[in-house]
Amino acid sequence: MAFGRLLDVMNDLREKCPWDRKQTNESLRPNTIEETFELCDALIKNDELNICKELGDVLLHIVFYSKIGEEKGSFDIADVCDKLCDKLIFRHPHVYGDAKAKDVGEVLQTWEQIKLKEKDGNKTVLSGVPDALPSLIKAYRIQDKVRNVGFDWAERRDVWNKVKEEITEFEAEIEDMYNNADDEESKKKAKDKATKEFGDIMFSLINAARLYKINPDNALEHTNQKFTRRFNYVEQKAKEQGQELKDMTLEQMDKLWDEAKTVVG
Repeated sequence: MAFGRLLDVMNDLREKCPWDRKQTNESLRPNTIEETFELCDALIKNDELNICKELGDVLLHIVFYSKIGEEKGSFDIADVCDKLCDKLIFRHPHVYGDAKAKDVGEVLQTWEQIKLKEKDGNKTVLSGVPDALPSLIKAYRIQDKVRNVGFDWAERRDVWNKVKEEITEFEAEIEDMYNNADDEESKKKAKDKATKEFGDIMFSLINAARLYKINPDNALEHTNQKFTRRFNYVEQKAKEQGQELKDMTLEQMDKLWDEAKTVVG
């Protein structure tokens, strides 16, 4: 009933609203990205009211793209739903077939192998990782996918040696960039090397997070929000004291920062 109503509203908008009638896949794409991030923001804040609202906004885009596909004669919303159901059934033989899966680990281990068997599936293990993913999430997905085919650390604690190794290599490149490069070309080359080594540090830390079942994107966003809360407190307290942050000493700001950790968490 509710979904049918949404489809009827979409038909009306596409027929009668000048803005909706003008939209294309290309013009909608930036809005889709924005709505997706707004949903992710509501999810990490556990804001149930906004989760419901933002899910509706994302659903609108799914229906909108399906309507455009229908107008082109390519596909409609029924095709979208049917293909999704077919894929889910195919990828869950332990639910819809005779296969057995005793735990989540076994399900994930066979997931990529099943996808490779699909008629229109990925030709390689990593071909299913979208190029447009944010780098942090992409790194996590790359590592997760190769894990599913057995390419992983034998012992998760071994990853810390890799993290330490990458930090040591980065420190060496930074030292070279600031102390040994004596011309612009040398400095540029040293910076390029340091940039790559820093990327290796991040990749290894993301790998460590995965091995210890921590989502690095969620972890970083929680830290972003925590820092924002504390810094806003520092800024507000400075104003109450009749001061500007740029005129304060680091010691003064650190004192307010320590207060913020107690007051706003």
